[in-house]
Amino acid sequence: MNFLISGAHISPIYLMGVGFIVGLLGGFFGVGGSFLAGPALYAVGVPMNFVVGTDLAHIVGKSIVAARKHRALGNIDLKLGFIMVIGTIAGVEAGAQVIQWLKRTAHIDFAVGITFIVVLLAISGFMTWESIKTIRLHGHGKSPTKSRRGEHPSKRDPSAAAHIARFIHRIGVPPYISLPVSGIERISLWAILFVAFIGGFFSGFLGGGAGYIRMPCLIYLLGIPTHIAVGTDLFEIIISAGYGTITHALKGNVDILIALVMHTGAAIGAQIGATLTQFFGGPRIRLAFIPLPIIGIIIIIHGLLAAHPAK
Repeated sequence: MNFLISGAHISPIYLMGVGFIVGLLGGFFGVGGSFLAGPALYAVGVPMNFVVGTDLAHIVGKSIVAARKHRALGNIDLKLGFIMVIGTIAGVEAGAQVIQWLKRTAHIDFAVGITFIVVLLAISGFMTWESIKTIRLHGHGKSPTKSRRGEHPSKRDPSAAAHIARFIHRIGVPPYISLPVSGIERISLWAILFVAFIGGFFSGFLGGGAGYIRMPCLIYLLGIPTHIAVGTDLFEIIISAGYGTITHALKGNVDILIALVMHTGAAIGAQIGATLTQFFGGPRIRLAFIPLPIIGIIIIIHGLLAAHPAK
């Protein structure tokens, strides 16, 4: 099938398959999936500027479907999501400015690639340690359907790293807010904005929705239960990726037809992924998340060795 906007010739079955896989992962883990969708589009001849813009457009559609499902399951903290948007947009702009500065040097691909590898290695290593230790100590991670009648699955979400979130909750910098949906009685507004800024910065610096960074930050730094972190991150991605989509669309970097074909598969995958979260406890979801940063590392190394940028 010919896509006239980007000038690419791609099988619709291929695009729907990629969309389904990314949608499934996004619905289950609360990530945008750019580290998979971007290389998949680039590999079939989509120009890089269209890869970035089209991937963002696809992420918005997929995240809307997954977020609606998570909302129905009670997995989204809207108050937290709206607050995070402020820090995220500021972070995106900061990350983009760093990229603009690096563009003046001859080492931008190497700098971004190495940063990506270090960040993803740190995330996968920490989450491996935490998830395994939590499962060994608490024996949790099985299907949350075994919880008490009427209890939301997120209430049974122990973590061996819970002391990190408790420390952040004690930060005495007003104003303070409460997050009843997430079970947090009091936390500094600045702590939330800082975590959102970090996620936004890496989104602007490394590309994509950066859910692979924001989701762990929500869990380990703010103490948000895993199921709610997944749903809230998807809700936040809708806004941040939507902002990026509009920006790229105005610059002519979005092939909306490719995005729509991918969304056909993504809509199905996102529904399935979101539903599956109800059959796994928080530690199991975190443990299953670990291969995703590893896949991202492999893609980046391949891109560096091949001497062309990898998304």
